[in-house]
Amino acid sequence: MSQFFHVHAENPQTRLIAQAVAMLRSGAVAAYPTDSCYALGCLIGQKEPMERIQRIRHLDKSHNFTLICRDLSEIATYAKVDNTAYRLLRSLTPGPYTFILPATSEVPRRLQNPKRKTIGVRVPDHVVARTLLEALGEPMLSVTLMLPEDTLPLTDPEEMRDRIGHLVDVIIDAGNCGIDMTTVVDLTDSTSPIIVRAGKGSLEPFAHTIG
Repeated sequence: MSQFFHVHAENPQTRLIAQAVAMLRSGAVAAYPTDSCYALGCLIGQKEPMERIQRIRHLDKSHNFTLICRDLSEIATYAKVDNTAYRLLRSLTPGPYTFILPATSEVPRRLQNPKRKTIGVRVPDHVVARTLLEALGEPMLSVTLMLPEDTLPLTDPEEMRDRIGHLVDVIIDAGNCGIDMTTVVDLTDSTSPIIVRAGKGSLEPFAHTIG
């Protein structure tokens, strides 16, 4: 069974964050809170945890993975960001948006969309997620914590323990995060952003592109 950490949503305990980081560095899969909903995460350089996440979510090889980053400079390491895209990202991060961009050579090929060579990136606006990323010093690979038989993400950590406690290594409980997923924006052509999924993030910044 997984470890279960009750973490304060606004002032996460350093000891518990350090334990979670040590587990992630050792190949753990974590369920953790974000500013949209709970997610499954692991380190990007580790293949086996990624494959476990794929099995939990029943994901195929065409799925666009997301890298959860600390800030814009970290995004620029893993995604090709031109000036137009940078201005948009700067205005909307941190926040509940996922941006699809061309991947750089720093992104393992197995994480990229196999046809488009893209990667999803985002900077969450959640204290626990950001504290975890700061302690890690690197991004996490991440997907929404929604099981294949469900139509909504899991949001109750106790239910997570019951349903996936045998599948993940650590559950970081910071309370209910809601069920609204991120707004996903394709910026591969930054002059014409495409809303792939309307979610928690406001569409107002894109009003001129979607009419």
